[in-house]
Amino acid sequence: MNKIPLSREKIDLLLAKNLMTVADLANNYGVSRARINVIINQRTITPISAGRLAKALNADVTEIIE
Repeated sequence: MNKIPLSREKIDLLLAKNLMTVADLANNYGVSRARINVIINQRTITPISAGRLAKALNADVTEIIE
């Protein structure tokens, strides 16, 4: 499966824009805080996970990738 390059900086900006913590993001995504940290610190992500992450951030997928 193809992987998409993920931008931690863009995710941090979206967290700030949405006044969200990593714990809030984990709750919206449906995983633990520890697991969401693993996901957002990866350099690449699957398309499905990118879609779920963008939805949890109330953003478009293009806003979280490099």
